[in-house]
Amino acid sequence: MEKNQTAGKPKARIRVEWPRSFRVVFYNDDFTTMDFVVMVLRVVFFKKEAEAQRLMMAVHKQGKATVGVYPRDIAMSKTDKATKMAKDAGYPLRITCEEE
Repeated sequence: MEKNQTAGKPKARIRVEWPRSFRVVFYNDDFTTMDFVVMVLRVVFFKKEAEAQRLMMAVHKQGKATVGVYPRDIAMSKTDKATKMAKDAGYPLRITCEEE
């Protein structure tokens, strides 16, 4: 048998899948200030000022808005960090992480 040939079973195929995506959703309330929402979007979600303003207005006018789509671990981490910031500041900002 030549050195380049392999004997035995054929190699198993490895199936690689993309991680599932999760949406981070902000909900409107009557107590959280617009400036605070913009600040959270800039600090936690790394949005530019114009994008943060646009997302804040979407939350305000539509009642909720998706602010980002991430793999599960990142979405959960950002949701937890933003929720903690809101709680520490005394705001009842509701943020959820939903599978897409």
